[in-house]
Amino acid sequence: MTEIAIRADKVSKNFGPVQALRSVSLEIGAGKIFGLLGPNGAGKTTFIRLLTGSTKRREGRLSLLGLDPQSDKRALRRRIGYMPQSPALYEDLSPVENIRFFGRAHAIDGLSQRAAEVIDFVGLSDRARDPIYKFSGGMKQRISLACALVHQPDILLLDEPTTGIDPKLRETFWRHFRELAASGVTLVISTHQMDEALYCDRLAILHQGLLLADDSPRALMDTGQTKLKIWQGDQVNEHQMSNYPEQIPVVLHELGLDPSVSRIELQEDTLESVVLRLIQERRESSGEEA
Repeated sequence: MTEIAIRADKVSKNFGPVQALRSVSLEIGAGKIFGLLGPNGAGKTTFIRLLTGSTKRREGRLSLLGLDPQSDKRALRRRIGYMPQSPALYEDLSPVENIRFFGRAHAIDGLSQRAAEVIDFVGLSDRARDPIYKFSGGMKQRISLACALVHQPDILLLDEPTTGIDPKLRETFWRHFRELAASGVTLVISTHQMDEALYCDRLAILHQGLLLADDSPRALMDTGQTKLKIWQGDQVNEHQMSNYPEQIPVVLHELGLDPSVSRIELQEDTLESVVLRLIQERRESSGEEA
């Protein structure tokens, strides 16, 4: 049975008359990637800030590793890492200086070695001494992730970590996230990108502060409907299906499909996979390094 790393019980938060979160209850398993999915204003960032202890909930109970982010803030500080949506870095400092700055706040032993490890983890060892202001937005995101990891947290909170970065770098980030989860780190990742949400182990769908669903991506996808259109001359027949692999043959049998056919599946590339394939094909044709 999976250990519960984060538990929210009827958590609510208001900003004046605005209800940012409305009685949200959920559980997040240790070593899992948990996605917060929803449009801007859904309550994703508010929930993450509640987890960091940087803002106070109005009502309900909240615990991380059995600790309250408000009353046990000092004990939790070393055990959680936080990467904000906009990198909070010192532009005139180098990556290694930024990482050491954040590392000193946690009184880390062997900080120089640890800084080198996280810079290597995000693939920027060759730029470790350059000032941050020379970096692209994607490179700053990578250093921001390194800063959140320097103290080896048990829980990593990531607010829109891949916003504004190219598909190839996004793929790299998600490889990092999977490696961290495999090592036992619990990740909470907010996003509004549907294709990215499918990479999570579990998803919470938020809308205007309400929790609409909390399940695995596959289970959520299975609740959807598929529209099948069949043209016969000028006539179009439409069928709504919840389990199209098995329901399509039933419809097609009426049109003369071999009765022994019992299941039909459709598989389509996502937009992201198409873009990644085109990038890879371009690199292979031009001899570029991956």
